[in-house]
Amino acid sequence: MLRYVTASVLGAIATIGLLTLMQALIADPKPAEAAPFEGDLVDWVRLLEDRDPERIDRRPERITPPDDPPTKPPRPIIGAHGRGQEIVAPGPYVPPKRDPDLNFIQDGEYLPITRVQPIYPRRALTRGIEGYVLLEFVVTETGTVRDPVVLLADPPGYFDRAALNAVLKFKYKPRVVDGIAMDVPGVRTRIVFEIADQ
Repeated sequence: MLRYVTASVLGAIATIGLLTLMQALIADPKPAEAAPFEGDLVDWVRLLEDRDPERIDRRPERITPPDDPPTKPPRPIIGAHGRGQEIVAPGPYVPPKRDPDLNFIQDGEYLPITRVQPIYPRRALTRGIEGYVLLEFVVTETGTVRDPVVLLADPPGYFDRAALNAVLKFKYKPRVVDGIAMDVPGVRTRIVFEIADQ
C-alpha cells in the first residue's frame, strides 16, 4: 500500500511540474515598447496602364504550288558493282475532277457494310452439331434489317435464334433510285455454323 501512495505522490508532482513547464514555454513575454516611427510611408503599388490587347494574325501562310517536276526520267545510279539500278518514282498526284451537278447520293444497289458473326449456341457446341440457316429479311432505307424470317434450317431448332440475332445487327448501304433511298424486300442470306478446328 505504501508503494501505491508513494507512486501516486511522485506521479502528481511530475505531472504538475510538466504542466508548469509547458505553460512557461508557451507564455508570451511582454513585448518591448516599439519606438515611434518618424517619416513618410511609401506606397509600392504599381498601377498598370490601360492598353488594348494585341491582335495576333493567325492566318496560315499561303503555300505556293511547286514548280512542274522535270519530265526527264531519272538517270540510273551506278553502284559499286558497276551495274545500273533504275529508280522509279510515282508521278504527282492529281485529284479527279468533280462535276458540280453530281449529287452526293448516287444511285446504286444495296451493299453489305457490316456482317456480325453469330454466337454459336452452347447446346449445339457441346454436342458437336454443325449446320446452317437460310434467312430472308428486308433492308430498310436507313440500311438496317427488318422482319427477318427463317426459311430453312439444318438441323431445325438449333441455330435459328442465334442467326436471327446476328442478322438484326447487319448494316447495309441502302438501294438508291433517283437519289431516294428505298426498302429492299426479299433479301436472303445463309449463315453457316461450323466448329473451328483447335
